[in-house]
Amino acid sequence: MNATAAPAGPSRTSQPRVGLFVTCLVDIIRPSVGFAAVKLLEDAGCKVVVPSQTCCGQPAYNSGDRATAKRLARQAIDAFEDCDYVVAPSGSCGGMLIKHYPDLFAGEPDLETRAERFAEKTHELVSFLVDVLKVEKVAARYEGTVAYHDSCAGLRELGIKAQPRRLLAGVEGLTLVELAEPETCCGFGGLFATKYGELSNAIVSRKAEDIQATKADTLLAGDLGCLLNMAGKLSREGSAVKARHVAEILAGMADGPAMGEAEKETAR
Repeated sequence: MNATAAPAGPSRTSQPRVGLFVTCLVDIIRPSVGFAAVKLLEDAGCKVVVPSQTCCGQPAYNSGDRATAKRLARQAIDAFEDCDYVVAPSGSCGGMLIKHYPDLFAGEPDLETRAERFAEKTHELVSFLVDVLKVEKVAARYEGTVAYHDSCAGLRELGIKAQPRRLLAGVEGLTLVELAEPETCCGFGGLFATKYGELSNAIVSRKAEDIQATKADTLLAGDLGCLLNMAGKLSREGSAVKARHVAEILAGMADGPAMGEAEKETAR
C-alpha cells in the first residue's frame, strides 16, 4: 500500500468496489489522468472498475436539453449500479453527478430515489481519498514549485479546497505556492467560453497573470476543462509554466509530457 488509509467503515468491511467515472475530457484528451486515478484508488485499497459509460450530461443540462441530460443520467446510474462508490477526477462532472442528477428526476419516485442513491455514493477523486478513505499521505515525489487553481464547480458545489493541498503537502520535493486569487474563475465555464469568447479570454488573461506572478513552474487543478483553458492561454503567451492534473502529481505519474507538450521522441 502506498497510501495511509483509515480502518474500514460501514461500506468497507471488504475491499470497496469503486467505479471510475472517467469523464469525456480525460478519455479523449488526457487518459493519463484516468490511469493516475486508478493508481491512487488501488493504492488506497480499492477494487477499481471502469464500466462502459458516456458523458455525464452536463453540456446538455447547461443548454436546457433536459431530455438528453436525463437519458445520459439514466445510463450512468445503470452502469454504476453495483459499485459501492463512484469517483470522478473532476469537480465539474462530480457536481453534475452529485448535485443535479436528483433534480433531473424530481417528481419521478423510482428514478428520483435511484438518482439520490447514486449521488450519495459519488465523490470527486481527491475529496474521496481524503474525506472518505482518510488517506493522509501518498507515495509520490515531484521536484518543483506548483500553484493550485480552485475550479469553480469543485470549490462551490462540492467544497473541495483543503483536500488537494493536504495531499500535496506530503509530496516529497514539492513546494506549493498560492495564487493571489486561487478561487477566481479561469474563464472556461464549459459552454461559456464558446458563447462568450472575448469575455472568457479577458478572464483567463487575468488568471494567467496571477499564475506567472507566483513564479511556479507547474500549474495544477482538479478539472481538465479549466486546465485546458489556462494551459492554452499560457502557451499562447509563451509561458514556460507546465499544466497538469493534480492526480498525476499525487500518483507519481508526472514523467510524461505536460498538457500541450509533444511526446518526446526516443532514440533508435
